[in-house]
Amino acid sequence: METTIKRIEPLRLPWKTQDPFIFCSYHYDIYPSGNDELGPADSLEGRVIGQDFSGKDGWSMYHGRKVPGFPAHPHCGFETVSIVTKGMVDHSDSLGAKGRFGEGDVQWMTAGKGVQHAEMFPLLNADKNPFEIFQIWLNLPASNKKVEPHYKMLWQEDIPKLELHDKNNSGVKVKLIAGALNGIQAPDPAPNSWVADKANNCQIWLIEIEANGKMTINKEEQKVTRSLYFYDGDSIQYEDISIDSRKVIDLKSDKNFSFSNGSKKASFLFLQGKPINEPIVQHGPFVATSNAGIMEATTDFQRTGFGGWPWDSPELVHDKFEGRFALYSNGDKEVK
Repeated sequence: METTIKRIEPLRLPWKTQDPFIFCSYHYDIYPSGNDELGPADSLEGRVIGQDFSGKDGWSMYHGRKVPGFPAHPHCGFETVSIVTKGMVDHSDSLGAKGRFGEGDVQWMTAGKGVQHAEMFPLLNADKNPFEIFQIWLNLPASNKKVEPHYKMLWQEDIPKLELHDKNNSGVKVKLIAGALNGIQAPDPAPNSWVADKANNCQIWLIEIEANGKMTINKEEQKVTRSLYFYDGDSIQYEDISIDSRKVIDLKSDKNFSFSNGSKKASFLFLQGKPINEPIVQHGPFVATSNAGIMEATTDFQRTGFGGWPWDSPELVHDKFEGRFALYSNGDKEVK
C-alpha cells in the first residue's frame, strides 16, 4: 500500500519548511528569576553576550545583553508569525508601534517593503520564567513584497481551540492559528498575507494528543505542501511505521494521514499551504525573488533604516507591571 509520507527527517534548528513557508525557529527556555531590569538574576558569566545560543543551564540570552531576546533588526519581503505559548515578548518597531504579548498570543507581522523590530523576552516572575516561542517565516508573492508593513495581534482569547472526539480522532486538541477545521475559522491574518486568500488553503495548527489518542489529518483535493513537526512526546504509529519525536514528517496532500499516539502526551506544529512557486533568494533577514531584489533591499535599509529607530534602546522592554497590550503606529491601542 502506498504511504502518505513523503519523507521523515530529524528536527534541526531552524526547522525545515516547504513553500510557502521559508523558515521556522523554535525556542524553549527555562529562565531563572528576573532582576530589576527584567533580565536574569543569575550570573551571565561563561556566556558570549550578544551571541549566546548556548542553552547553558537551560536558557540562552540570544542577542540580548541585559534581557534575553533579539534587539532591533530589519526584515523585508516576507511575514513573521510569532506564536508564544509560555512567557512574554516585548515588541517595538521602527514605525513607532510596540506591545507585550504571550501566554498563547500570536503576533502576525507583514514586513513588506521593510521594517525594523525588536523582540525581547522580559523575565517578569520572581521565580522561574519558562518561555516557549515558534517563529514562522511565511513568504510573500512578488506582487506583495513591497506592501506597507503591517502588525496585527491574534490574542489567545480569540484563537479557536478545538477538541476532537469522533471515530477518527480521540484525545486531540487543535489550536487554530490559521485556516479552518470542522467549519471553524481561525482569526483573519494580516490583510496582504498569502494566508488571507482562502484559495491558498493555508493552515497553521498547534496540536496536542493525549496518551494513546489517535488523529486523522484529512486529505485535500488541492495540491498543497504539508509538514507535521513532532517536537515533544515519545512516539507515534502510522501503519507499520513507528516515528519517534523530534522529527519533521512531510506529507502528501491527496491521502489521509491517520496515526496513533504512544504512552505520553504528544505535541505537534502543522503547516500547510499552496506553494507560491516563485524564486526565493534570501540574504539573512531579507527575502526577494532575485539577487537584484536583495541588493535593492540592502540599499533601501542603508538609506532609510526602514523608518529609523524611534526608541531609546534597541533592546526596549516595557514597564514590569504593564499587561498584555498592542500600540499600533496609527495610535490605536488594545489592552488585554
